[in-house]
Amino acid sequence: MMEPTDDLKLEIKLLIMETLNITDVNPEEVDNAEPLFGGNNALSLDSVDGIEIIMALQRQYQVRLNDQNLARHIMRSIDTIAEFIASEKAKA
Repeated sequence: MMEPTDDLKLEIKLLIMETLNITDVNPEEVDNAEPLFGGNNALSLDSVDGIEIIMALQRQYQVRLNDQNLARHIMRSIDTIAEFIASEKAKA
């Protein structure tokens, strides 16, 4: 399995911020390991944001997130999203 790069993590943060039109947070302020939903994350997202992010990730990286339980796990943090993208890219 490929290890997700810092560039990929930054790319994902920028995609999320662009998708949700978040302009008051710098990507550096978003902790890669911190949960994206609830918790102390700089983005403080909700479930509607999650759906938009999943759609953007599927468009950007040509990946599928059909399983709700899997999606919930993948969407936990920037790290888990990056790991999923990297492993999907490695399969391709």
